[in-house]
Amino acid sequence: MTFGEQPAYLRVASDLREKIVNGSLPPHTRLPSQARIREEYGVSDTVALEARKVLMAEGLVEGRSGSGTYVRERPVPRPVSRSGYRPPSGANPFRQEQAEEGARGTWESSSEQERASAEIAARLDIQLGDRVMRTRYVFRDAGEAMMLSTSWEPLEVTGRTPVMLPEEGPLGGCGVVERMAAIDIVVDNVAEEVGARPGLAEELLALGGVPGHVVMVVERTYYASGRAVETADVVVPADRYRIAYHLPVK
Repeated sequence: MTFGEQPAYLRVASDLREKIVNGSLPPHTRLPSQARIREEYGVSDTVALEARKVLMAEGLVEGRSGSGTYVRERPVPRPVSRSGYRPPSGANPFRQEQAEEGARGTWESSSEQERASAEIAARLDIQLGDRVMRTRYVFRDAGEAMMLSTSWEPLEVTGRTPVMLPEEGPLGGCGVVERMAAIDIVVDNVAEEVGARPGLAEELLALGGVPGHVVMVVERTYYASGRAVETADVVVPADRYRIAYHLPVK
């Protein structure tokens, strides 16, 4: 088999990837063994092993203990819709994280006070080590974990108020805009930046991913007259979802 000038393991991985994409190696099919790859492509055991590692890192195949390496089923990505519009008053946390009307799902949350790291202090424009309320969420759709979120609010804003705990009290779960309005803070702007990175081990465990899987991260910050009152990271598995924005035209 003639290849270009790529390293041998990437050339082998590329050919196997093409077979997976075009259906020659359909989902749940056992990947050719290391010996078969060595023989078919005329490469060493090391090259065959590295090629399989590439496909595993890309999430195209998975190892099964004592059985071999198999092609993973490739899910059809579903949209996670986001919008510049504010959700309706009293919207539940799942609805707040998706712009689509009728978004339904379940969620779990836990809140804990901590001291702001350098990154969070910069995002909230507070001092390193200032107290913040951190709240972690797991959002589920039909029982499947589909989104994680971690938010931070400066306690110099919400401390000793009825909205100090985002998911408890009279306005628990009502969202940042409505909760801040209850303590006379008017949220008038929200900024979101979207990026991608390999998922952290604990994120992939919660989302049902495998090591090497990529996640999309929405870094969101709410502002009131230029002052950051909440910042959050929303984490979505990139192989199962796409982030779709629906923004008003001014």
